[in-house]
Amino acid sequence: QVQLVESGGGLVQAGGSLRLSCAASGTIFNINAMGWYRQAPGKQRELVASISTGRSAKYADSVKGRFTISRDNAKKMVTLQMNSLKPEDTAVYYCWGEVNVRNFWGQGNQVTVTV
Repeated sequence: QVQLVESGGGLVQAGGSLRLSCAASGTIFNINAMGWYRQAPGKQRELVASISTGRSAKYADSVKGRFTISRDNAKKMVTLQMNSLKPEDTAVYYCWGEVNVRNFWGQGNQVTVTV
């Protein structure tokens, strides 16, 4: 069974940094794009960053210059380095990956940024 297991998250003060990691496990034939979504209370889930197999990255305008997404294909892992965090970044962050030509989601991690 394919699973995306997330780690990281927590509470941090504005201006601080946090790193999220996500590792795919199970019977995996291939992994295409991977990324991170987030959802704040009362808001729709939005794409924060994505990265292709060839490591071409895309970011939401709100996080450009502050967040960096990367992946390690050998470890089947994707990470999101979050710097200069703002209270507006507070949300539940979900790892996403297209594994075996299907969409899979991590369990979600709470990120809270205080003023």
